Amino acid sequence: MVNSAEWWAQILKRVRSRDEAAAAELVAALKPLVTRIVLTHLPREAAADDLMQEVFMKVFSKLDQYAGVVPFEHWTARVALNTCRDHLRARQRSREIRVSDLGEEEAAMLDAIAEEDPSRHDSANDAVAARDLAKKLLDSLGPEDRMVIQMIDLEGRSAEEVRAVTGWSITSIRVRAFRARRKLRKTIEKLQKEGGR
Repeated sequence: MVNSAEWWAQILKRVRSRDEAAAAELVAALKPLVTRIVLTHLPREAAADDLMQEVFMKVFSKLDQYAGVVPFEHWTARVALNTCRDHLRARQRSREIRVSDLGEEEAAMLDAIAEEDPSRHDSANDAVAARDLAKKLLDSLGPEDRMVIQMIDLEGRSAEEVRAVTGWSITSIRVRAFRARRKLRKTIEKLQKEGGR
């Protein structure tokens, strides 16, 4: 964010003294960050506005816990990620996918993966099918596994960036990413076997 450390310190001081205008400024400054995190990690059943509101309620209710050790944006990102993770956890721990859950285009995309021929599918419909298949595969993972794959493989973040947001050790992040990728491969293999591919 473009706001300086001084600005953050001043706005937080005003918010803690119950300044409503400062609270509105804080929400406006954090809204792009929270929106990006919520939309990226949104459980399918959750409404983005409701989840964002919950994040901001948690930020304000836990404001006294912010010690200033890390930048406020990082602290807020952690609150947002934990809120999303809690919603993911609240739904099924791990959802198994079956071939019958796949649409025709998604099944064709699964065939292309089996044949290792990505050039076979290159239309806009195929891009949508690939995205939908990827979403279903990610939904089959637990919340932490999904989050680490989302951040590292889809958002291109480094293990250090994931550590800054989650608080996990670099080793733990790498092990979790490795295991999550292995789970995804096994799910794909199971779907291919189930579909006779």
